[in-house]
Amino acid sequence: MKAYLGTVSGNSYKLRILLGLLKVPHEVVIIDLKNREHKGAAFLKINPRGEVPAIEDNGQVIWDSAACLVYIARKYGGEQWLPTDAAGLAEVMQWIALAATEIQCGLQYARRGVLQGRWTLGSLEDGQNFGKVALDVCEAQLGKHEWLALDRPTIAEPACFAYIETAPEAKVALEPYPNILKWMERCRKLPGWAAR
Repeated sequence: MKAYLGTVSGNSYKLRILLGLLKVPHEVVIIDLKNREHKGAAFLKINPRGEVPAIEDNGQVIWDSAACLVYIARKYGGEQWLPTDAAGLAEVMQWIALAATEIQCGLQYARRGVLQGRWTLGSLEDGQNFGKVALDVCEAQLGKHEWLALDRPTIAEPACFAYIETAPEAKVALEPYPNILKWMERCRKLPGWAAR
């Protein structure tokens, strides 16, 4: 498997986490985001959206971090990481959806605005408020359970972790979320969890 990743991309980090947890043999191809390699013709043949991550496995190309997580989990991780029963699958996927909405569009876009001066969806305050919705939901869940879904680690962990961890870079403190902080420590202790 080839994994096309960016070094500063949280969405790429999600894949690095899961690939490490599942010990999937892979080759990393770093895409130079600073020099806009992801918008070049060669990479657009891999991902027409011009974004990282993407994976290529035996001729199959998958792009978008959520799709890549699903593919890797089903091919290499089985039921543990992404179940096939309707209720279990839906429980995991609701966290994947949260990662793609309030976490990505709130915490990540606010972070990008602070760090790069690029404001995609509103102001810093808008992003922080949207992101705090996700943090409140995660904090409540993690007050009752050790993991986000199914009382065990699933792809919900890397999906949500990558941009929750960087919330302080969006000027959102994590200290008011003690359950999230404990969960982050549990995640980091999982065998194979990739460091940022």
